Amino acid sequence: MGNFSFEFVNGEYYHIFNRGVEKRDIFLDKYDYSRFLKSIREFNQIEPVISLYIKSKTNSVGVKPLQNDALVEIIAYNLLPNHFHFILKQLRDGGISEFMKRISGGYTGYFNHRNKRSGSLFQGRFKAVHVNSNEYLLYLSAYVNGNNIIHNSREFRSSLKNYLDDSVEKLCNSEIILSQFKDRSDYSEFVDINAKEINQRRSEMRRYLLEE
Repeated sequence: MGNFSFEFVNGEYYHIFNRGVEKRDIFLDKYDYSRFLKSIREFNQIEPVISLYIKSKTNSVGVKPLQNDALVEIIAYNLLPNHFHFILKQLRDGGISEFMKRISGGYTGYFNHRNKRSGSLFQGRFKAVHVNSNEYLLYLSAYVNGNNIIHNSREFRSSLKNYLDDSVEKLCNSEIILSQFKDRSDYSEFVDINAKEINQRRSEMRRYLLEE
């Protein structure tokens, strides 16, 4: 699994992932997915957001995902019942750590309140792996965008729609990936082929399959 023997570097890409404590589900229904996605959108800014609940009462306009004061650039994501994956590019010093701290803490508070529970929701601090080549970045994008295929899951929320449909709200910047393919259908096929291949090679991919 990933570790923290390195410091996050501005302009570099990282695979960020975590799962529920004791492998428990962290997304129970569509409202949980919606809340987490809202966190992704609202917490990605330098100015701290104290409470999404308070913000929703005072300002209904969401923060733009690719704004100039963002902490990170979101390249891809996938949320499944008991885990999540991101590909993030750090834009500012401490950006990834701050972004994940806000998301994890805010969502845990929401989840615990809604389900009348207390304590940790995630399995420790998030894990991270440095993406050290373009080839790795492309392959990882297929892994993240197609993670639901890898796990044969029908319950998920992924950024693949951001890649294939311009009418979908953009939470991520897909250009660095899509610009290297002939068109969107070419990328869709790339995700499908690689996700299915990973599914068949699960024993070789345990470094990344933290959900096992």
